[in-house]
Amino acid sequence: MKTIVVLSGKGGVGKSSIIASLALILKENSKIVVADCDVDGPNLALVLGIKKFNETKGIEAIEKAVLVEKKCNSCKKCLDNCVFSAISWNNEKNKPLFDNMRCEGCGTCEIVCPENAIFLKKVENAKVRIAEKPFPIFSGQLKVGESGSGKVVFNIKQMAGKKAKEIGADYLLVDSAAGVGCPVIASVSGMDFAVIITEPSPSAFNDFKRATTIVKHFNIPFGVIVNKWDLNKDFTKKMEKYFQENDIQVLEKIPYDKKFVDALVNLIPIVEYDKKYRKVFEEIIIQINKEVKNESDKISQK
Repeated sequence: MKTIVVLSGKGGVGKSSIIASLALILKENSKIVVADCDVDGPNLALVLGIKKFNETKGIEAIEKAVLVEKKCNSCKKCLDNCVFSAISWNNEKNKPLFDNMRCEGCGTCEIVCPENAIFLKKVENAKVRIAEKPFPIFSGQLKVGESGSGKVVFNIKQMAGKKAKEIGADYLLVDSAAGVGCPVIASVSGMDFAVIITEPSPSAFNDFKRATTIVKHFNIPFGVIVNKWDLNKDFTKKMEKYFQENDIQVLEKIPYDKKFVDALVNLIPIVEYDKKYRKVFEEIIIQINKEVKNESDKISQK
């Protein structure tokens, strides 16, 4: 099974639209499972036109501090040591009061408590919605105000990976969040290949470079897709020079086309909205498979 993550660094460059079309082309001849790991704003299911999920599960990926009042001796050590201001004092009870929205589950209060009156308890901080058609897709959603997005992504990848093994999938596709934070790091780690989407603008190019530091850190081979390349041809040439000098494989250059917007508005992936784009995405898949095989051959020769 090949595991492929799609990331972008910068948001709004067409990442989810591209992975939706890649998934639809792949499923025609292969078994695939897809995980939407943009848990702060999942929208891959929307791009695919999925309106109904078969199942919703809670995810307990973080811990919160809980007080056992009868053990507490009101020493205030927990209050004095909480750096997140998650503990206030209940003067009426003369006991600490814990704010779950501020508690990060760091465990400091548990450690400093001399009476073992505080313990950490796992709490549900996210949900994952599961659809079976057009292929198994796991869509994670972090609860409002909650933290632990990286841990949520880890859980979703595990669930999707388990499903992929059960059905004998050929591919596991992961749609990462934008940026270079915890959810992106969790999405990228352990994958076979990374596809980085960018566009010809200084901000997108800068964020592309930041994204490459993550995949290089995990020693994951990667290629780049330049979306809307013809909107700024001079800057595209500058980017291509950088790719060549740094031995970065360009998987495809996709031109700007208003039909991508029309397809998105109608919740139809571009390869279904306009059949001429099928060949573009088929070629991307060929290039990805070639890169993955080359990397596998390198490893086997060592």
